[in-house]
Amino acid sequence: MSRRTRAALILACATLLVSLTGCSSGHDDNKGSPATRSSEPSAKATPTPSTTQPAVQQPPELDAGERLVGRQKAATGNATFAFSKGKKGDALIVAVRCRGAGKIKVAVRSVHISFPLECQAGEVSTTYNQVAVKGVERDGVVSVEASSAVHWSMTIGRGTPAAEESPTSTAESL
Repeated sequence: MSRRTRAALILACATLLVSLTGCSSGHDDNKGSPATRSSEPSAKATPTPSTTQPAVQQPPELDAGERLVGRQKAATGNATFAFSKGKKGDALIVAVRCRGAGKIKVAVRSVHISFPLECQAGEVSTTYNQVAVKGVERDGVVSVEASSAVHWSMTIGRGTPAAEESPTSTAESL
């Protein structure tokens, strides 16, 4: 199981446990008054530093077997930085961590790809993208367009392309 998958499972379990501890049986010491619960989802709560949510200053980590070829520590606004070439057959990994209300546009010029990310105020999110297209083994440049309200960091890596998942049928027979 990859580190990203484990991290997602741990975060999901932690979120579930936090929401369960807020539940009430309806019994409280104030006779006649019902138990109160917040109607706001836990994702909107003011974040506090914890070990499950990494700081945006720390660029994302790569999984075992993936090699670092470029890294940008915490930044705001627009930036461009280079990454080194890889071996033929390698996939390019672009991992972005961000916090702050706004969008980020990431462009990998050498292979003519780009993708947008939506970042949230008070929430640190990490997105991993793996690119396995012709020419991805060349060195290149990553450009980031972001508002000054968005704090971000990035790691560029190389690794074995993930196996393609086969589509599964969700239609039921009649």
